[in-house]
Amino acid sequence: MQVSFFLQGALLVLTQPHFCQNLYAKYKWFILLWLGFLACQLINTIPLPHAFIEFLRPERLSELANQPEGSKWIALSFDVGQSQITLMKSFAYCVLFFLSLSLINSPQRLKFTLITISAAGICQGIYGSLEVLSGIKQSIIFELPVTHIATGSFVYKNHYANYLLLTLSAAIGYLVATMHITKTGTKRERLRRLIKFWLSNKVLFRIGIIVMVIALVMSRSRMGNSAFFFSMTLTATLGLIYFKPRQKSYITLFVSMLIIDILIVSSLFGLKQVQQRLEQTSLTQESRDEVITDTLPLLSEHPLLGFGGGTFYTIYPQVQNKTIQHFYDHAHNEYLQFSLEFGLVGALLLAVLVILCAKSSISAIRQRRHPLPRGVAFASFMAILGMALHATVDFPLQASANAALFLVLLSLGVISNTISMRSQHNKV
Repeated sequence: MQVSFFLQGALLVLTQPHFCQNLYAKYKWFILLWLGFLACQLINTIPLPHAFIEFLRPERLSELANQPEGSKWIALSFDVGQSQITLMKSFAYCVLFFLSLSLINSPQRLKFTLITISAAGICQGIYGSLEVLSGIKQSIIFELPVTHIATGSFVYKNHYANYLLLTLSAAIGYLVATMHITKTGTKRERLRRLIKFWLSNKVLFRIGIIVMVIALVMSRSRMGNSAFFFSMTLTATLGLIYFKPRQKSYITLFVSMLIIDILIVSSLFGLKQVQQRLEQTSLTQESRDEVITDTLPLLSEHPLLGFGGGTFYTIYPQVQNKTIQHFYDHAHNEYLQFSLEFGLVGALLLAVLVILCAKSSISAIRQRRHPLPRGVAFASFMAILGMALHATVDFPLQASANAALFLVLLSLGVISNTISMRSQHNKV
């Protein structure tokens, strides 16, 4: 993944001599935020002189005993190898973000991006649900035991649910983007539009959304399902308030999703079991809250720069409560883990990046008149809301597929507010 992103970025720089200048002129603040975030990680990974270590992080001096004689340089990170891996991942995600901003530069590419993401989600939905319904004992890809819980091509059900949340955002956004802004018209015109709808690829998308919702419910992910329903409802409400002119087809779409997808189809494929899991959730049965309680005091030890990227795996066992029987390699709360590993500075830079993308998507929802940027903004904002909720109780961004897809959807929020539609519509 990283090699492919770096190669694409290098080809873009080589084939377009003024690429970097144009990118900086257009996305200055995003570049500065990314550079700041990467710099926070780099400081933790590069070897520093003994005097700096003694001043910034004296407890790391014990590592000098393991260094070759005469060496007085050591990195701040408590797990340099993991921090280097995390730095390279972050750099790859940075390249992907700006590749998306640069290459998705036309209405056709915007549509194709939504279609591609949706198609990936539909494939995951079909594979994950059929794997469970078929009754096979081992998964086709990883040869892991297959239970009543759908995981698709993922090992962890909550990563699978989060991926479906993101692809559902793109699919619903595509349906919003392909709505025609027309007056109600005569009965004959309405009948013509209805027949045209059933003969178009929108029907395939509508069926695909049902398939993905089925797979999401079958994942039995409590927050995955909750985040999807909440983010879709809130984003649809924003669209209902700000989309002008207000289309009956828009209202019909979400009413049909509420009735068909949630009340009927989801009930047939295990929505009741998800509700029961939510009702039975108790802090006395869960140990995730204890992980958070154990980890919070660590934030005060190195609040600015953190312990280094990827170090939760190394640091947490040192403070883990003895009553916790499970092994936790992640905090099950991305806000806490990012603050611990990247420091408050790095976590704040990431937060500002996401907020700016969300602001752009909200601005597009409120101000754009063409349905395409509206739909793209809808997809981006719904994905941001869903991820923000899911990240409170799990670690969805630790899965590379989810993190990469989320960054593409973040970039779409920026694009939706800036892309010109003059060639297709008089109003932008």
